[in-house]
Amino acid sequence: MLSTPKGLRLHFGLFGNRNAGKSSLANALTGQRISIVSDVPGTTTDPVEKACELAPIGPVVFIDTAGVDDVGDLGQARVRRSLAVLDWVDVAIVVTSERTLSSSEKTLLAKARELGTPAVLVLNKTDLRPVTDDERRAAEAFGVAVVETNARTGEGIDALRAALVRLVSERTAPDRPLVGELAQAGDTVMLVTPIDTGAPKGRLILPQVQAVRELLDAGAKCLVVQENRVAEMLDELKRPPKFIMTDSQVVESVARQSPDSIPLTTFSIQMAYSKSDLEELAEGAAALARLKDGDRVLICETCSHHPQKDDIGRVKIPRWLREKTGKDLVIEVAVGKDFPEDLTPYAVLIQCGGCVVTRRHMLARLRTSKEQGVPMTNYGLTICYLQGVLERVLSCHPEALARYRAALTEKTE
Repeated sequence: MLSTPKGLRLHFGLFGNRNAGKSSLANALTGQRISIVSDVPGTTTDPVEKACELAPIGPVVFIDTAGVDDVGDLGQARVRRSLAVLDWVDVAIVVTSERTLSSSEKTLLAKARELGTPAVLVLNKTDLRPVTDDERRAAEAFGVAVVETNARTGEGIDALRAALVRLVSERTAPDRPLVGELAQAGDTVMLVTPIDTGAPKGRLILPQVQAVRELLDAGAKCLVVQENRVAEMLDELKRPPKFIMTDSQVVESVARQSPDSIPLTTFSIQMAYSKSDLEELAEGAAALARLKDGDRVLICETCSHHPQKDDIGRVKIPRWLREKTGKDLVIEVAVGKDFPEDLTPYAVLIQCGGCVVTRRHMLARLRTSKEQGVPMTNYGLTICYLQGVLERVLSCHPEALARYRAALTEKTE
């Protein structure tokens, strides 16, 4: 459980005003001292994450955020970071120590409702003043589950855990599989996995491991080869594989070695299917054909790994973009979970696969880009476009291919 990646865990965010008891509640829920607790308002300044297990759900992450009633320039920056977390968490825990909700607390509940995020309202610090029947009914009028707690003594914590479990079972969608419906029992699938220099020594990268496990769970036969063995492996097989899934960086080589009759996809394209909206990202890829001199392009990485010598997002894609398009582009990189508030200066956003974050996080970024009218695509779709094989690799997803073709036609007419 503890080794489960954060990107495969449900995320619970604790939100509320300063000194509402969010940090004490986070410590009580996790059974660990993950946040500093103080009577001084504003002790928590940045979101604090803790991975743990919540039975019977399994591996989860709790996020303690700064108070949304903070003041001053620095305080408002903290508020924006807290609200940014609300954009993508799976469940929102709104904590209050008051018996009449403030405007900022009402705003939190309203935003959670607008986003379709399951929420629970926690009336904390019952040791200071019990909740009356009228106050309880007033809280329930907001249409969310209401739980009374005393985080310092642990009173109500079990009831809160039970409420969270109910919300997850009733209101959250299950994870989308990486391979989806492409493989059935008895199918043979070839995975082309170059040895990634960014992977931990002796291990494959996460999407490769996920694909192997899903194929085995489906009862399929899984062949794993490096890119220089594709043609050799195809010659040795009595029957061709159901499809080939390859690392995007060698997709051109794999396409040359395999006939068009064998469907081809990439790990990154399947990540787009699993973690985001592949059809929207395929449509966004058409923006690459419209790039012109001086356009700004934003490379979006959700992790903050140490850049490799030939890093895919910070080195290879920028180089390939300039080489293949022949345009003088201004290419910038946004790293980690921070996402620019204003995306309008950019001609296109190129998002990584998002293996370290959740599907809701990826969809939140896509939603923001759509609201601001800026096309978004992802690493794999970009690489396949630049290598001239995008239409072939989208053949496994006809709806996404149709969206891409329609966007190309619309913008070139």
